[in-house]
Amino acid sequence: MTTLRQSLYGLALLAALAGLLYMQHQRVQIAQGATKLANERAQTAEQQSTARQQTITALNSALASERSAQQQLQQEHAGIRQQLRTSQQQIEALTRENEELRKWASTELPDTARRLRTRPAITGAADYRAWLSRRNALHPVTNRAPDQRPPAD
Repeated sequence: MTTLRQSLYGLALLAALAGLLYMQHQRVQIAQGATKLANERAQTAEQQSTARQQTITALNSALASERSAQQQLQQEHAGIRQQLRTSQQQIEALTRENEELRKWASTELPDTARRLRTRPAITGAADYRAWLSRRNALHPVTNRAPDQRPPAD
């Protein structure tokens, strides 16, 4: 082999080695870019996770306060029901004991008072508004029928 040939083989070998080094460098650059992207995605996911955890904590706190308020309302409701029951029992006892009250309670209500107690089935705000606009105004009763209750004092 001549020196020229050896020099060419040497140059070819160096060129191949340089090409391999360049390809290896490109692979490292790609790997570093992928690692950087993966780290950024991990940070983004961690931030989203933290934000979601804060939302979950806030929702749990709101749920706990709503449950507490609901329990308080149920207790108030039970108290009001007990008061109503007591009032009804008192009224029944008074009605049994007092003849005048029993007679007054057994008389018919006036027509205007009966109309106050009658109402159609209302299924929404629009129905209620329509019912209110159709209602007739109540006028004071000037002549009372003999079988109607006297006004309460």
